[in-house]
Amino acid sequence: MNISFENQAALITGAGSGIGLATAQAFAEAGAAVALADLNHNTVQTAADQLTAAGHQAIAIRCDVANETDAAEAVERTVSAFGRLDAAYNNAGIHAPVIETAEADGEDFDRVIAVNLRGIWNCMKYELRHMRDQGSGAIVNCSSQSGLVGTAGLGAYTASKHAVIGLTRSAALEYASRGIRINAICPGTSDTPMVANAIAAAPEHMETIVNGIPLGRLGRADEIASAVLWLCSPGAGFTVGQALVIDGGYTVR
Repeated sequence: MNISFENQAALITGAGSGIGLATAQAFAEAGAAVALADLNHNTVQTAADQLTAAGHQAIAIRCDVANETDAAEAVERTVSAFGRLDAAYNNAGIHAPVIETAEADGEDFDRVIAVNLRGIWNCMKYELRHMRDQGSGAIVNCSSQSGLVGTAGLGAYTASKHAVIGLTRSAALEYASRGIRINAICPGTSDTPMVANAIAAAPEHMETIVNGIPLGRLGRADEIASAVLWLCSPGAGFTVGQALVIDGGYTVR
């Protein structure tokens, strides 16, 4: 895509690897100054250093999105470094153990909700405060194909991703008239470290999901990143409160 983000700034969470890293790289290559936030500081610092070495503007921020103070500081550091915040991709998330609901652990449930749902709420809250004052901005929240369909054995993860879509739609209605567009993406099973870990932990379960993809392959991180950039671009200027599905046809069945 020929999209320019020159003289703009973007914040990406979960940017140390996978889809978050691919999205940060795509924003940088499109001209944006990028803030890469991740729980793993060493990984995200290395990623930011590589972008800087390639001639891009980039900073690394250690951030646990489940911690509201961390989320607020990530936005503050982004604006302090670049003077503005035009685009945000709230991508950070975790998977959950594959287990039937009656046997699931409450602590696992709480952690998944804390990161996948509260984490997005935390980040949006402070991104919106700045964008509201700025009078413009675009936010993309990461849901999942599991935000649209049920997935046996993944109750907590599925619940968190369904909730992200509801949160996105509600916030989109609040801020559309103030120049801020908010949308979600629903990636399918993609070739990322998180999915690799899920496959290793529950190979039979994940094999069933992968075999259900009509395209017959995993998604690529750059394919998801291109959707995020489009949603943040003027080309998507009339797109508000949507959940864009990028799943190789999985949810079409």
